[in-house]
Amino acid sequence: MVREGLIPTVLGTAVAATGAVLRGMDTGKRRMRRRDIMPMVEAGIIGFGLAHVVLGAIDLIQNRR
Repeated sequence: MVREGLIPTVLGTAVAATGAVLRGMDTGKRRMRRRDIMPMVEAGIIGFGLAHVVLGAIDLIQNRR
């Protein structure tokens, strides 16, 4: 049986890692156009993933019994 909170934590880790990889690929670009939306998308992906990690960790800690 899977502990409650483990799935959001793992999912969040995967999403945050994906966002970080996408962000890392953009570091080579020095000039960004104002219309370039990728940095905002990458930051959103990282934030979404980190939110899942935090919420999953809270569930794991609360259900330790």
